[in-house]
Amino acid sequence: LIAEPSNFEDLSFNRSVILLADHNENGSVGFIINKPLKYTIHDLVPEIHANFRIYNGGPVEQDNLYFIHNIPDLIPNSLEISNGIYWGGDFESARTLINQGKIHKDNIRFFLGYSGWNADQLEQEMQTNSWIIAPNSYENRIIGKSTTHFWKEKILELGGDYLIWSNAPENPALN
Repeated sequence: LIAEPSNFEDLSFNRSVILLADHNENGSVGFIINKPLKYTIHDLVPEIHANFRIYNGGPVEQDNLYFIHNIPDLIPNSLEISNGIYWGGDFESARTLINQGKIHKDNIRFFLGYSGWNADQLEQEMQTNSWIIAPNSYENRIIGKSTTHFWKEKILELGGDYLIWSNAPENPALN
């Protein structure tokens, strides 16, 4: 999901790109993949000796740590959410393998919180033009994708009327 340029009043989702992990009749869940926080995994879990960035996954349960990865053969009990992208799994295995240098930042991404919608809520937001649906052309490589200009990159890919928004300030009212 790509936040519409007009979605600038919602600080949680302004210029967000969300990897949708599940969407069914009960609701939807995903992770904002382009909003790094100032924390590293070592800041939150001192037993992990790595400086992998923590991301703001969304406004729900921001006191919980979640992770996605592309290495299910190394992290047991993970759930495939998309082609080659897995959610969660055995955290102790991940911790050990990170400390051993067998898992790299291109393999795993950590989030505080997630983005969630009740049944039909996401569809309602789609009808009010809050989101643009776009395929994940990166597949499991999205985990290692740089996030600095990711929203702008996706807007440029859309082309047309979206091109003007690519260089607009985050909040046009402040211009």
